[in-house]
Amino acid sequence: MDNLKGFSLDFFGLEDKVAIVTGGNTGIGMAYVEALAKAGADILVTTFDDNTEEVKEKIEALGRKIIFVKGDLTNSSFIDEVIETALREYGKIDILVNNAGTIRRAPLLEYKDSDWEAVMNINLNAVYYLSQRVAKVMVEQKSGKIINIASMLSYQGGKFVPPYTASKHGIVGITRAFANELAVHNIQVNAIAPGYIKTANTEPIRADEKRNAEILGRIPTERWGEVSDLMGTVVFLSSKASNYINGHVVAVDGGWLVR
Repeated sequence: MDNLKGFSLDFFGLEDKVAIVTGGNTGIGMAYVEALAKAGADILVTTFDDNTEEVKEKIEALGRKIIFVKGDLTNSSFIDEVIETALREYGKIDILVNNAGTIRRAPLLEYKDSDWEAVMNINLNAVYYLSQRVAKVMVEQKSGKIINIASMLSYQGGKFVPPYTASKHGIVGITRAFANELAVHNIQVNAIAPGYIKTANTEPIRADEKRNAEILGRIPTERWGEVSDLMGTVVFLSSKASNYINGHVVAVDGGWLVR
């Protein structure tokens, strides 16, 4: 019982913490932002468009601060701008959630080189470069949490999405590699692997009756996930409660992988 000495639900709180969430103005990313803010964090969101009002209103209504930096995460100078802005406005970076990503679908034999490069650049390369630079800040602070976003296709092959599959396998590798080197600096690096979640991106699949039935038939909970199903996981992995969890991938999938 000695390991429980001093434990309290405050371990899950994020008061006075600062989080960067890439692509946090829509879909699952917005849910991560809302969850972190509800737990007490102030937020910096990277965006590639000006669609910020909804998430801004939500976070300010919670009494937390949120700022936006618009640009291209595949651009090295933009990554520098993100880090410089966070340090200038907040003075530190406690949490990084690498949420931004893209997917382009086409049969393998018809897949364009340009689409391969575009997906790999945002889904994998940008995650590496931003995480590496944020890690340098966290090493100076002697603490930090980096949370990457994996996928069911981190475990499987899929169809019509070769770079997405490759990039999400790569995310698991990056998570483990960073965890091995950064643990000694009191930095935990983990990943969340969402299952089939109701978002705008999955709407075409849900509208396909045959495909939708196939998916539901494999999920033990017999339902698509809601973005709210991911909120507790991101708070847990961002908090003191997960300080001894490192290099792990948490599947939030309704049981998809065990079927």
